[in-house]
Amino acid sequence: MDIRNIMNAIHSTWSKPRLYSSGGFYIEDFDILTTILSALKWQELNGQIKMVTDSTGFEFYNSRGMTGIWDEITTDLDNMPQTIDPEIFWAAGKLFALSRSDLPMAIIDTDFIVWERIAFNTLGDLTVIHREELSPGIYPDPDKFLFKNGYELDDGYNYSERPANTAFYVIKSDKLKVKYTDAAFEFMENSAGHDPLTYMVFAEQRLLAMTANRLGIPIGEFSYMERLFRDGARAFTHTWGMKEQMRRDPKLRQDFCLRCIKRIVSDFPEHKKVLKEIKELQPFFT
Repeated sequence: MDIRNIMNAIHSTWSKPRLYSSGGFYIEDFDILTTILSALKWQELNGQIKMVTDSTGFEFYNSRGMTGIWDEITTDLDNMPQTIDPEIFWAAGKLFALSRSDLPMAIIDTDFIVWERIAFNTLGDLTVIHREELSPGIYPDPDKFLFKNGYELDDGYNYSERPANTAFYVIKSDKLKVKYTDAAFEFMENSAGHDPLTYMVFAEQRLLAMTANRLGIPIGEFSYMERLFRDGARAFTHTWGMKEQMRRDPKLRQDFCLRCIKRIVSDFPEHKKVLKEIKELQPFFT
């Protein structure tokens, strides 16, 4: 691997949103498998990867023999601010992990897999998987948000800037990292709304793009929406939109899990034993 094109990456798992909604922390079988594939493929093609989680997440992974999947695993999310509502800001752990990270860094969701080697030395200060349109149902006008403590949105942002999808991105600018995460946590700590979609994507995806714009940092894209829907699986897989289908369709879920297991065993046979010992995956080995 060309040393100029090695990039460290971060996965993150914050247990509180799931504890809040379900009363017990869990990760579904298909998510366990994409997490494993995501980490192993990153190591194979692009560099090291760290899992940033909390004590509950660590216990989940450790009890299933999964900690060796990553180059490092930490419980830094035990230090998440108590002022963040995990029901509304379910992805805040990823923002906290970024705020504590040295750059350059790739941020990658556990349900996102990169299948190709990336030429990191050709990338600018911020490259995201793709931009998004300002659809009102997902990205409402700023005056729709509710706040407490007298907080107001900064009028120095360009609110017409298209949001940046953050399922996978590479960030190299420390100035952008600090201003973005500071703004995101200020927004989250002062929010008084109850919509976990619109408030979270504003804090994570819209603020990233607007902060980059404010600093004069161009935003590169690895792909674009139309291509991802047409042939993105050649380079990237993101299972976000498929999860609810798999929950409703046992056959689809089984087929997907079996395909993942087959790919892991084929590409990384040394991890077959790990798969067989994960209790959520044992039904696929009987």
